[in-house]
Amino acid sequence: MAAYKVQVATGDILLAGTYSSVSITLVGARGESSKHRLDHQGRDFVRGAVDDYEVPFEQDLGPIHLIRLHKEPYLFFPTDNWFCNFVRVTTPKGETYNFPSYQWLEGSCTLTLREGAAKTVSDDKGNPQLVEHRKEELKKRQESYGWKEYAPGWPRCVDAKSTDDLDSNSKYLFTKSSVFAMRTVKSELEMRLKGFNNLAESWKNLDDIRRVFWFMKTPVTEYVTEHWMDDDFFGYQYLNGVNPVVIKKCPAIPDNFPVTPEMVAGSLGKSTSLQEELKKGNIFITDYKILEGIPTCKLNGKRQYLAAPLCLLHLNPKGQMMPLAIQLNQTPGPENPIFLPTDSKWDWTLAKIWVRMSNFHVHEVNTHLLEAHFHCEVYSMATLRQLPMCHPLYKLLIPHTRYTLHINTLARTSLIQPGGVFDQATATGRDGMIKLLAKGVEASTYSSLCLPDDLQERGVASLPNYYYRDDGMKIWKAIETFVSGIVGLYYKCNSSVKGDPELQAWVHEIFTEAFLGRNESGVPSTLENKAELIKFLTMIIFCSSARHAAVNSGQFDFAAWMPNTPATLRQPPPKVKGSATLESILATLPEVNSSCALLTLLSIVSYEPGDLRPLGYYPEEHFTEEAPRKLIAAFQERLAEISKEIEARNKTLPIGYLYMNPAEAQNSVSI
Repeated sequence: MAAYKVQVATGDILLAGTYSSVSITLVGARGESSKHRLDHQGRDFVRGAVDDYEVPFEQDLGPIHLIRLHKEPYLFFPTDNWFCNFVRVTTPKGETYNFPSYQWLEGSCTLTLREGAAKTVSDDKGNPQLVEHRKEELKKRQESYGWKEYAPGWPRCVDAKSTDDLDSNSKYLFTKSSVFAMRTVKSELEMRLKGFNNLAESWKNLDDIRRVFWFMKTPVTEYVTEHWMDDDFFGYQYLNGVNPVVIKKCPAIPDNFPVTPEMVAGSLGKSTSLQEELKKGNIFITDYKILEGIPTCKLNGKRQYLAAPLCLLHLNPKGQMMPLAIQLNQTPGPENPIFLPTDSKWDWTLAKIWVRMSNFHVHEVNTHLLEAHFHCEVYSMATLRQLPMCHPLYKLLIPHTRYTLHINTLARTSLIQPGGVFDQATATGRDGMIKLLAKGVEASTYSSLCLPDDLQERGVASLPNYYYRDDGMKIWKAIETFVSGIVGLYYKCNSSVKGDPELQAWVHEIFTEAFLGRNESGVPSTLENKAELIKFLTMIIFCSSARHAAVNSGQFDFAAWMPNTPATLRQPPPKVKGSATLESILATLPEVNSSCALLTLLSIVSYEPGDLRPLGYYPEEHFTEEAPRKLIAAFQERLAEISKEIEARNKTLPIGYLYMNPAEAQNSVSI
């Protein structure tokens, strides 16, 4: 007798299989089948298996629109979970329908899956059943993924007290959690064995710092240790360090930073002047005004200090970015001297240390936590809450949401909770960090997140030796090409973008929850045409993958040598020149236990704990049609070319710029 052939794939991950009884109901345009148990002799639905079954042909169901998977207890076996990859149904006439799942079925439940072809709401207008399914799916998701406010002025986040409260489909797999936990224990144990954890005293000399994580040396950590005092390396880090998004062209010297031509003449040389270099566009600036007014805390019972410096830099004829002048606070005056490379060695070194400490706070709190983690959490939440599985943008974006809710919930319950690392190791403590991030939200702009716009606005689009820009623009263009192809497949005209209510609800939720409805941010609250949609999607994928990798993966490399990236300083900014010595700098740098608390964290979060999915790697086939699959293949091919170009370039450099290599950068914010 004729039958429907049903193929069921179980995920190839630990604990993916089930002992439960699984049944299926086929729902077609002309009716639905009886509930039919999927069962062979022996065990079904084991890890990695693809099982074949037959469902009796009771009537011609027509095109198969939906299936229902019924998971129920079997005999005496305990309740368990099952990870279903996909179901494929072949009709007696040989027509094949694919039903992507890629999700956990927990306990006893029924999961309704829709046929995998990507469809917008307008594609379903003639089918009330499918329209209703979209609504029901989103209703359930919005119940599972609720919003809450963590702190005033912050982007909203998932309503979860701990990772245990998260939907299973948003949690780390068991293997990833285990590796993450083991790495944490290993790093903390080493600190205890070396006696650093409770050592609330100054480092006796710089060489002692080498003893921290001696077994985790990399070519970059070794280079930083040797060159941290070099001016050219100080400037290099603004281009290719962990915060390569703050340096700007300086068309004129700011009124509150009264650097004179005479001050910098010795650094510029006799062949040029400050005014000439300003005209040529060779003068750059970093301004940490956002730190002004941020409160500080006490560590080991002692007050800590923060500054809001300005740093002037010069692009010299060798293509090196060299610091020219540093002022440690925003208001000029006799007790706020301008430090220069021509000052004494230790005066100049101390001034650079203050800038590096300020850069740490702006990087960690705003560039990293806000713009990478918490913005991307909202992108993930809006995708889950406003786009059903059949929506083409859900299929496009879901790989770029993987584990983001888990790592951010983990951060809120450990890293930034009271008594966490901000209270153990940083100048601001948790309270200051909360205020700084809220100021970052007020300053955040759409253009700063869109790489081509950001480079133009900062005036750095043509800088030499700017590998963040070089690699980032290649990746941005590759993503943009891929996204353009996907949008072109499913949105034939601008009105189809404007008229998609799910898409508009999605972008409006991002505008409201990530950017708090701030029109001055420039972030769109609606999308009017295909070009706007393509740009917005490119930004989201770029920020969730390559940009996060750029500001995350080098943290330990550049901070393992603590004087290069201190998180706090124990003496106030110097008010006069000529007083700094090596001994006074050691008395200013963080104490041993504070230093090690931060480095323990950075040694854990700078490297992915297994279960890697690099940019463009999509093992879960949410797109079932041939056209989007061809676009994915072309995207992957271009990313592979970019990887080869980066690797070839890095072989010619003293230290390679590794962090945006598509083979290493993850699809999503997952660590």
